[in-house]
Amino acid sequence: MITTIIDLSRGGNHQKPDSSGRDRAFYPVAMHVVGVGNAIVDVIANVDDAFIAEHGLEKGAMTLIDTARAIELYDVLPNPTEFGGGSAANTIVGVASFGGDSAYIGKVSQDSLGETFRDNIRSAGVNFDMPLATGGEPTARSMIVVTPDAERTMNTFLGVSADLQEGDIDLDLVASPEILYCEGYLYDAPPAKAAIRLAMATAGAAGKKVSLTLSDGFCVDRHRDDFRALIADSVDIVFGNEDEILALYQTDDFDAAADAIAADCDLVCLTRGVAGSLILSGGERIEIPAYPVDQVVDTTGAGDLYAAGVLFGLATGRDLETAGKLGALAASEIISHIGPRPLVSLAELASKHELA
Repeated sequence: MITTIIDLSRGGNHQKPDSSGRDRAFYPVAMHVVGVGNAIVDVIANVDDAFIAEHGLEKGAMTLIDTARAIELYDVLPNPTEFGGGSAANTIVGVASFGGDSAYIGKVSQDSLGETFRDNIRSAGVNFDMPLATGGEPTARSMIVVTPDAERTMNTFLGVSADLQEGDIDLDLVASPEILYCEGYLYDAPPAKAAIRLAMATAGAAGKKVSLTLSDGFCVDRHRDDFRALIADSVDIVFGNEDEILALYQTDDFDAAADAIAADCDLVCLTRGVAGSLILSGGERIEIPAYPVDQVVDTTGAGDLYAAGVLFGLATGRDLETAGKLGALAASEIISHIGPRPLVSLAELASKHELA
């Protein structure tokens, strides 16, 4: 593990290449959170329900698409905006916005979107030292359309992000944080599945906490048995929403599903939209109300930023209720504007709400 600390200000990290070609970062002695996920550029546009029907989109779902479909949808999106994205990447940016020391592992190509992703996440204060891949698929992108009811519909081209290999996992890095955070979407590609298992095993062997986000109800349907095995054997903290937890236990009864996962995992954080969230730990059950917002503009990234607040709170020694409130606060900031990453300092926002 690299223990030298050099300037980690919001202006960017000081890094240098090592013999592997990796832009080696100088990590803090104890990172708060390290994330592993699909490195994606989000392409977001506002549409109406007629657009959803016309182009055969499944409203509210995340659908995996190929290169041709990605190009087709991009060409018809009205006035799209591009953001650095990816579920775990959004979470790790949120941790940095709270003031946490964070790093991210995800694969991008040496193309314009790959450079955009790299520059964007570094400028947010996140350590990101993955070399840009050459000779393979282009950088991943997700076409996200938002309807007037604030529902998001995602069509995702995984590109090179799905080619994350075990060799891409920096073993020193994943053994360094208070918490390792892994994205369920990675299970859609066998090489990435092996990589995430290696990261979890390495962190667990180093005595670190391992967390998993269930990512999406359809993702849960695809990998239910794997997820339940991971939760039982390798995961200390689970993040999910109501649909995901119901899918995981194949029930329509939320309380039954919550009881089931609480029996399988030490700490569970479940979001329920306007109903707030529920944190379960042992016999403890903590209900966290949602923070009110003037207008819900876009729910993209709400769960990601909720996880950011909880992870930051836990990694910095907050109690469960305070960590949950930090998550709810971050989620409220995200849903008040377009885009999956905060437009204000979450550290300053937490201070204003006396949660710093």
